[in-house]
Amino acid sequence: MRALTWHGKHDIRCESVPDPKIETPTDAIIKVTACAICGSDLHIYNGIIPDMESGDILGHEKMGEVVEVGTEVSKLKVGDRVVVPFTIACGECFFCKRGFYSGCERSNPSKSRKKAEKMWGHSPAGLFGYSHLLGGFPGGQAEYLRVPFADVGPLKVPSDLTDEQVLFLSDIFPTGYMVAEFCNIQRGDTVAIWGCGPVGQMAIRSAFLLGAGRVIAIDTVTERLEAARSAGALAIDFLDEDVYDRIQELTKGRGADACIDAVGTEPLANSSFYAMVDRVKVATFMGTDRPHVLRQAIHCARNFGTVSVVGVYGGFLDKIPLGSALNRGLTLRMAQTPVQHYLPKLLELIENGEIDPSFVITHRASLEQGPDLYQTFNDKNDGCIKVVLKP
Repeated sequence: MRALTWHGKHDIRCESVPDPKIETPTDAIIKVTACAICGSDLHIYNGIIPDMESGDILGHEKMGEVVEVGTEVSKLKVGDRVVVPFTIACGECFFCKRGFYSGCERSNPSKSRKKAEKMWGHSPAGLFGYSHLLGGFPGGQAEYLRVPFADVGPLKVPSDLTDEQVLFLSDIFPTGYMVAEFCNIQRGDTVAIWGCGPVGQMAIRSAFLLGAGRVIAIDTVTERLEAARSAGALAIDFLDEDVYDRIQELTKGRGADACIDAVGTEPLANSSFYAMVDRVKVATFMGTDRPHVLRQAIHCARNFGTVSVVGVYGGFLDKIPLGSALNRGLTLRMAQTPVQHYLPKLLELIENGEIDPSFVITHRASLEQGPDLYQTFNDKNDGCIKVVLKP
């Protein structure tokens, strides 16, 4: 089959790889009908995600048709149309039973788990198309995909909804919704969101669905800011305005009720002096991540407000203003999204017409065009906000 594979920094290839096969009785094989390039994939593209191996198949946003099931799969049958979450979960462990599927104790294989435990203290769940710290599972930017624990992850979707309407249930819609839900939004609250990429766009709309009175969207890419405005957000271009001063002005000096970091470890390096310092530290191996946005979000939250983090961080952060968070009573919440927990609710929102996640798509292409579109998406060229690929 054809698949997009990683071979090093800025080296993504579309090449022929072996077809996946059933490996355990709880597996299923799907024929991928749509997949997407995620902002998290760009961290891999830029070479900052550790423990990748040459030839790894990328992609964790995907859906398709079931073409084969293992002998112990009871909830799926051949021909079912499904969305597959990016988090792999067994459904039976301590965390899965509590709805914390991204903390699954069984889905990250033992070899990978030991590496993750050494780096993070404990291992999260396995993920599709990502680091070998998280299992090194082949991803869905391919013609076919093996799905472990197939009775737990895949969500059957109605025939009257298009692939593009439901594809983002695999990641960015639940992720954007979760990070907004973490803010404990009260009706009329002001929510500030750093990063207007795909997850940020979903967070903007989710914040309004959850009752926010005002959403402040922070970015510098024209197309992203325009998309935020179209959703009703007030947009701040951080290269034109001082973000802290503007939020203080808008909130009469109190600060935002909640602040969302939807950027993570790769903010624009020239956005501030401290962002440039972070970039130098990473380049000289003095740090693993660039937490400029997280620092700013903490400072911009009101006393006893919430800072909700969904931007990807991998290692150790430098000079986080924990004193500010402690002395002002902030709540910090963060997670890899337990997608399975959110799927029924979010599918219902789509079916009821309350949101159509396909609004975020700007580019549609084939797998063969995928490597070029990685670069386009990374460089924010051609108005690119979200890429969908049709294998």
